[in-house]
Amino acid sequence: MPVLELSDAKIDYDISGDDGPLVVQLHGLTSCRERDARLGLDHGRALRDHRVLRYDARGHGRSTGSLEAASYRWSRLADDLLALLDHVAPGETVHGVGQSMGCGTLLHAAVRDQSRFASLTLVSPPTAWDTRRAQAKNYLASAELVERAGIEAFIAQGHRNVTPPALADVPDTRPAVAEGLLPTVLRGAAEADLPNPASLAGIATPTLILAWIADPAHPMTTAQALNALIRGSRLVVAQTPYGIMAWPGLFAEHVATHDAAVLQAPQQETPQSVAGYLR
Repeated sequence: MPVLELSDAKIDYDISGDDGPLVVQLHGLTSCRERDARLGLDHGRALRDHRVLRYDARGHGRSTGSLEAASYRWSRLADDLLALLDHVAPGETVHGVGQSMGCGTLLHAAVRDQSRFASLTLVSPPTAWDTRRAQAKNYLASAELVERAGIEAFIAQGHRNVTPPALADVPDTRPAVAEGLLPTVLRGAAEADLPNPASLAGIATPTLILAWIADPAHPMTTAQALNALIRGSRLVVAQTPYGIMAWPGLFAEHVATHDAAVLQAPQQETPQSVAGYLR
């Protein structure tokens, strides 16, 4: 697998497809691209005539990461995303789809460089702003649990959480973060939040929002707020596993509708701030 070397991490990625517009897919906290596929959350699987870039966020899956909690904030993960795009597809306008943590990462990147994206698809938007405070406390408590009792206790705790109806049929999987790094990743997640609402209101990129119900970690309030803030966005809500089964098709349709923006986009120079982040 190819790897991008950054100053403090190695990002493992792969690209499927030989030609066509580029789509970048981002996973959620404690997951990775392989785990998402097992969970039925590989949203790009219905795409045709596109190249699909999938990668493991720092500290997840096959990617490495540091023991600095701040490096796992979504704003820092957006640095990684933009650096990877500059490495793989310099100057290209791309489609982005992000799940949970990946949604937060994608929004930070879009606020920073909106012209880089032809479309955005925000999947299961996480807690944000007011609701983020309680979730941050949960992450800090989980980090202490892992340090005190190990990763198996963390997994057992997850099994006691109520499963959203749309995820009733997903298989049992383990976190894709090493036990020794997991507390740091969780503390970084506790420091993360979405960009401020005023910044999000400036996004004009065509946006599809895919949400599910009855999940305190991914509340409908965030999805609805994003739908209200991002002009022209479309919100689709899944209430059962059948709803999620429709998401890859909806995503593929959204991407195809906005492919013209990729083909017409002017070539851009690599931003100096991002280029300097590469080793």
